[in-house]
Amino acid sequence: MRGTVRSLDLHGHPVTYRVLGEGPPLLLLHGITASSECWSDVLDGLAERHTVIAPDLLGHGSSDKPAGDYSLGAFASMVRDLLVALGHERATVVGHSLGGGIAMQFSYQFPERVERLVLVSSGGLGREVHPILRAATLPGADWVMPTLAKTGALGLGAAAGRLFARVGLHPSTDLQGMADGVASLQDDAACRAFLHTARSIIDVGGQRVDATDRLYLTDGVPTLIVWGERDRLIPVAHGRRAHTLMPHSRLEVFQDAGHFPFRDEPVRFVGLLNEFMAQTEPARVFTDLAPRATPGERAA
Repeated sequence: MRGTVRSLDLHGHPVTYRVLGEGPPLLLLHGITASSECWSDVLDGLAERHTVIAPDLLGHGSSDKPAGDYSLGAFASMVRDLLVALGHERATVVGHSLGGGIAMQFSYQFPERVERLVLVSSGGLGREVHPILRAATLPGADWVMPTLAKTGALGLGAAAGRLFARVGLHPSTDLQGMADGVASLQDDAACRAFLHTARSIIDVGGQRVDATDRLYLTDGVPTLIVWGERDRLIPVAHGRRAHTLMPHSRLEVFQDAGHFPFRDEPVRFVGLLNEFMAQTEPARVFTDLAPRATPGERAA
């Protein structure tokens, strides 16, 4: 199963999400150019004990791609509005890559809504990032990216993957993830959203948003950090440093995994996350969580 795909309007913008399972809410936030589809290998396992909610962030997947604000703060507000619309006051928030940066921003803006924090190969914890993402900030990227996405150049990744499969070899999940992400930029609106998102968090020198000066604020929040030792997009050193800055956090490094440890080792990832949830008590920050009007839900 990949969950029931649904859609709702948030402030006039259709947002698609997957939901399955029953139990404590577990919110999964994907990375840049990805979608809720990236979690497919772990959805069933996590849904055995939890209500899993995996949205397509605005500008990604099947959700709307408006000309608007793609900052971490705007994404965090969208996540809050989605939870409220679905009737959940709090959740354990799992963020991968860009989603990790959003998860930390969400915890900073709305601490009363975070029960646990899981950062997977997270952005926002150091300057270094792969040159392919820094390139999106260069002059001319607005013209180059859409042009590349609509030419046969981007088909090379998929073609290489098919060739490897025929001879019994398989490209890494990192290569596949990058190929899938770049392929999604064939849509003009998706490409514009990608550029706006990338430029809100990255410049030519690397990541310009750094949450390490505020990690102490998560001291009372059970936190799990998961990274692949072979991550070439965001180095594992960022995870190790974050762990030292969060005295009560837990760090798990998957030695043979890259930027997508939950795709490289899905069974281990599900087991680890289920164990973490079972062994920790949810954080409780008491503030006024007054009910809000919830947008109408409709089938996708």
